[in-house]
Amino acid sequence: MFLTRKRAYARAGLLGNPSDGYHGKTISFSVRNFFAEVVLYEWDSVDIVLAEGDRARFNSVQDLARDVRLHGYYGGIRLIKATIKRFVEFCDARGIMLHERNFSVRYQTTIPRQVGLAGSSALIVATMRGLMEFYQIEIPLEAQPTFVLSVEQEELGITAGGSKSQLFKARAKLRRLLAHLVDVPENGTGQENAAPAY
Repeated sequence: MFLTRKRAYARAGLLGNPSDGYHGKTISFSVRNFFAEVVLYEWDSVDIVLAEGDRARFNSVQDLARDVRLHGYYGGIRLIKATIKRFVEFCDARGIMLHERNFSVRYQTTIPRQVGLAGSSALIVATMRGLMEFYQIEIPLEAQPTFVLSVEQEELGITAGGSKSQLFKARAKLRRLLAHLVDVPENGTGQENAAPAY
């Protein structure tokens, strides 16, 4: 039975913004204390397992209000659904046939919400990585930033900062350069689960 675990780490911008006086240059770093993790395994149907932030049962109205203040109105389910939808569309547009096996996906995240640590992006990246492994399909590294941004902006209407796109592109260039200099495969060192989300 197939099972994979993918993790993407929080990311914080330190300096610069594509629209400010730094001429599109940004400096960001990953925060490995916080992560989004997806576990994807073969299942008889496509099943997205609810996580703590996706609660629908509460002990009282005060409990519900406290939960909304803490987690907002949306959990990670919409991010995972949107990522799966975009993945299918990505493959369809390129004539890539997906096998008929189904999967269950569960997630957890330790990234604080709405504080600029790219929690949505991390969950999308972890889900995308799990789907790529499950279907044995590689989305080129340089196409991954566009994929993640399309899930956030076009599917869900999440406003993503311009530095996110710049950071994704810089990371792809650096990986290609390092792959040629030190003979490391472009997809990493075999420890993709530990790679930052960006």
